[in-house]
Amino acid sequence: MKKIGILFGKERSFPEAVIERINSKKIKDITAEPVHIDKIKQGESSGYAVIIDRISQDVPFYRAYLKNAALCGTAVINNPFWWSADEKFFNNCLATKIDIPVPKTVILPSRDLPADTSEESFSNLSYPLDWDGIFSYIGFPAYMKPFAGGGWKSVYKLTDMDDFFTKHAETGELVMMLQEEIIFDEYYRCYCIGGKHVRIMPYEPRNPHHLRYVADFKPDKERYALMEDIVLRICRYLGYDFNTVELALRDGVPYAIDFCNPAPDAEITSVGQENFDWVVETAANFAIEKAEAQTDAKDNLTWGEYIKRSSAKKKLY
Repeated sequence: MKKIGILFGKERSFPEAVIERINSKKIKDITAEPVHIDKIKQGESSGYAVIIDRISQDVPFYRAYLKNAALCGTAVINNPFWWSADEKFFNNCLATKIDIPVPKTVILPSRDLPADTSEESFSNLSYPLDWDGIFSYIGFPAYMKPFAGGGWKSVYKLTDMDDFFTKHAETGELVMMLQEEIIFDEYYRCYCIGGKHVRIMPYEPRNPHHLRYVADFKPDKERYALMEDIVLRICRYLGYDFNTVELALRDGVPYAIDFCNPAPDAEITSVGQENFDWVVETAANFAIEKAEAQTDAKDNLTWGEYIKRSSAKKKLY
C-alpha cells in the first residue's frame, strides 16, 4: 500500500478535502492521510510514497524531516531542497533570462545589522549605497517587500524617497527588495500543478483579503494562452509541482509580480468554491500520479530546468 501524506498547519479545508478526494477515488493500493510523525531517524523511510508539503516554510523541523524523507524515496511536493534554496529576488533574476517581463527590482541590505555581525562584516559594501541611482532606476511609487517568504507580511507601498527611508527604518534585519510599481489594467493569480495544469483566476489585490477573488477580468483566448505559457515556463524552470504565479497586465503585457508561492492559499473561504474544487481535484490527481510513479529508495523529486540545465552544462536560455 502506497501512502500519500498531507503535511499542514492550521489550515483545514484544503488538506482535509484532498485526503477525502484521493480516498474517494478508491485507487488500488493507494491511500491518503495526514502525515503522522512520532520520531525521525536519519536515513530511514518516512513510510510515505508522496507528501504534499503545506507548512515547512514556517517550521524548520518539518523541512529537515522532508529532506530525510526525500532522500529515502518520498516524492515531496514541493522539492524541499530547491525550496530551501529559492527566494523571490533570484526568481526575478531568472525571469529576466527566460524572457518573462518583471518589474524593475533591486535588493537591499538589511536596515539593522544581522545578529552576530558588526560593521566590519560589511567591508565589501559601499556606504552610502547609490541611492540616487537606485531610485532613478525603480521610480516612485514603488513597493518594498522581503526578498524571501510569502504572504503580504512587511509589504510597503512607497510614495517618494522620504517615505522609503521612514519605512525602511521599520524593517529591522529583514532583507528587502525595492520594486517598480506596475499600474495594472487587469490582474490574475494562477495556480500551476504538476508543471502542466494551470488555472487562471481573476484577482483584485486592492480589495480586502476575502474579496480579492471577486473580480470580473475576462482575458481573450490569445491573452489567456500568453499567460498560461508564462506560468508554465516559470514553474518548469523553478521546478515547482505546486505554485501560484501572479500576473499584472499593463498595456496588454503580463508582468510576473510574485511567483514564489510553493504553499499557496487554497482555503475555500478565500479562493471560492469553483477555484477550490479545481485545486482539490487537480492536486489529488497529481498526488496519485506521483504515487503511482514513485520508486522506493530513489530520487522521486521534481527538479526544475534551471537546475537540470546547469548540472548538464546546457545553455540556460
